[in-house]
Amino acid sequence: MANIYPKLIIDALRNVRYPGTGKDIVEMGFVSDDIHIDGMKVSFSMMFDKPNDPFIKSVVKAAETAILTYADPDIEIKGNIEVRTKQAEQPKPATLLPQVKNIIAISSGKGGVGKSTVSVNLAVSLAKKGYKVGLLDADIFGPSLPKMFNEEEAQPYLEPIDGKEYIIPVEKYGVKMLSIGFFVNKNDAVVWRGAMAGNALKQLIADANWGDLDYFLIDFPPGTSDIHLTLVQTLAITGAVVVSTPQEVALADARKGINMFTNDKVNVPILGLVENMAWFTPAELPENKYYIFGKEGAKNLAEDMNVPLLGQIPIVQSICEGGDKGVPVALNENTITGMAFAHLADNFIASVDKRNSQFAPTKKVEVSNK
Repeated sequence: MANIYPKLIIDALRNVRYPGTGKDIVEMGFVSDDIHIDGMKVSFSMMFDKPNDPFIKSVVKAAETAILTYADPDIEIKGNIEVRTKQAEQPKPATLLPQVKNIIAISSGKGGVGKSTVSVNLAVSLAKKGYKVGLLDADIFGPSLPKMFNEEEAQPYLEPIDGKEYIIPVEKYGVKMLSIGFFVNKNDAVVWRGAMAGNALKQLIADANWGDLDYFLIDFPPGTSDIHLTLVQTLAITGAVVVSTPQEVALADARKGINMFTNDKVNVPILGLVENMAWFTPAELPENKYYIFGKEGAKNLAEDMNVPLLGQIPIVQSICEGGDKGVPVALNENTITGMAFAHLADNFIASVDKRNSQFAPTKKVEVSNK
């Protein structure tokens, strides 16, 4: 039997480079000082900076390979590396939305890119696939959800549950939804300070009976304001979807939006980008594509920032008409845009599942005391 000792393991791990830095994982301090050896079984932990580090799985796999290659091929190592992070994953309030499986931020750094249109049609597409979906209009100063669902006259009511009154969301097309637009006159401007707007959103989240949901989509306001921080600090957000057009001026703001979610203070993974208004297609000429806002700008940004491109949504007149009439185009999967949103929903589901798999709790290694 080979003589296995800690320095042999450390020296093997020096052959593993962290992507993008050129430094080995020992030099970077990723290998914790807790190597335990029991015969040919080796276990230890690795410390990463952030729980949403995209290279965790590949680095752990490389570490396993390095030990078998440079130390001893008979070492038992697979599954014996515990992953830890210096930053805790986004805190999960124990009592807030406990019946919701995935909370999704849909955001854009810039207004006018069709973020609400994407939010509404993604929600409808998910509901059509049989999922339980909730949609919150977090744009306090420009709520559009009531109009886009043709529910401007809806008035959510209160229902007592276990001695407390809860707001019952409006439900249409299989989507439960709430918006400040249901509670104010549609012709009146909402003139509130940031704290008041934040408190109103908290009430729509915590004091509503959302029930069991597979996906709770939050249509964020444009930009990177204190409302965004309020939401990410209040909720355990699964991940964010960023919407942009191919236009350079929109892409510049999309980069800021991505940075807002991935910086150390917020620390929310990016599930992917959606390129809205990707091209113009006349309904009578469905094979024709006219790139009036530029070509594949968001697709290129997704590649540059190493995040998935979830979908490209073309401009077709029916999108505008559907939004104005309160009949989302995703209801009809036989149309160009209906198929585009159905494809987006499929990619979105896969990205959420991948994220949840990546950040599932790591099984702790049981160390033998022999």
